[in-house]
Amino acid sequence: MGSKYTKRYTEEFKRDAIALVDSSGRTVTAVARELGISSESLRGWYRRAKADRGEGQPGELTSAEREELKRLRKENREQQQTIEILKKATAFFVKENDR
Repeated sequence: MGSKYTKRYTEEFKRDAIALVDSSGRTVTAVARELGISSESLRGWYRRAKADRGEGQPGELTSAEREELKRLRKENREQQQTIEILKKATAFFVKENDR
C-alpha cells in the first residue's frame, strides 16, 4: 500500500505511457521525464506490461497470476485462522468432557 503522498495514475494513463515508450523508441527515463513521472514507476508499469504480453523475464508473473497469488494467500491465511479457532474449540470441549 502506498503512502498518502503517493500519486495515483489511471490505467489509461499507464497504458498511454507504456505505448509511448514502445512507439517512440526513447528510453523509459526520457519518456518519464517528459511526462513528469517517476522513471521507476514507468519502468515497473512497462515491465508488468511486457510480462502480461508474454515478453517478460522467465518466471516473471503476469498481472493475472499476481492477483491469483494474492487471492490464494488471503484464502490460505483465512483457512489457517479457521484451523486455529477449531483447535482451540476442540481443546476447550475436550477439557469440558474431562470434568
